[in-house]
Amino acid sequence: MDTSPLDRSLLLDFYGELLTEKQRVTCDLHWNEDLSLAEIAEQNGLTRQGVWDILRRAEAALREYEAKTGLVGRFLERREAIAGIRKDLAALLPDDERSRDILARLEELT
Repeated sequence: MDTSPLDRSLLLDFYGELLTEKQRVTCDLHWNEDLSLAEIAEQNGLTRQGVWDILRRAEAALREYEAKTGLVGRFLERREAIAGIRKDLAALLPDDERSRDILARLEELT
């Protein structure tokens, strides 16, 4: 996985509870709420460098958890596979209410 905000948010969703509360909150504020380092530092009585260090250590921990478990990778692979199956089924099934219900239920899995 690269370091895109979506990837970081997924890692935080899957493994955030394994971080310290300070790391989890700081990551959420920066990655999900889009607060700047300065804004987070001001809210928490830290320096921008302190916030950066928390984020760097937290991201390293999250990536280590993913390297050991592979949960996010498997989740993304399954989601992609389900989307492909849904597309194939949509082409095969008749356009009726029952088929739409089946496809909707499959969509809920992604």
